[in-house]
Amino acid sequence: MSKLKAVWSYIRRHKYLITILVFLLIIGVLDDENSLIQRMQHLSEIHELKQEIKHYRDQYEKDSKALKELTSNPEILEKIAREKYLMKKPNEDIYVFEEDLEKKDE
Repeated sequence: MSKLKAVWSYIRRHKYLITILVFLLIIGVLDDENSLIQRMQHLSEIHELKQEIKHYRDQYEKDSKALKELTSNPEILEKIAREKYLMKKPNEDIYVFEEDLEKKDE
């Protein structure tokens, strides 16, 4: 019985500390939806998604600018057709080097 009294006396003396520790244990680890571990994972996922959104916005702006140039300037359209699709005028010859094809594949 003296051990039980000793434990009870310890609990009464440190009741606030024990309550705080139990609360932190429940919030930090045991609660599935609101645990600190889940919050950190969600914050990490949000950060990754924001970076992905930024990447796609930059890509969209770059592609929109290129499309605008293509639709407004026929010289650029001709340049891209010649370089990318190896098109030519009827009276000219095209020489394709292997180095150029390797750069194109990258």
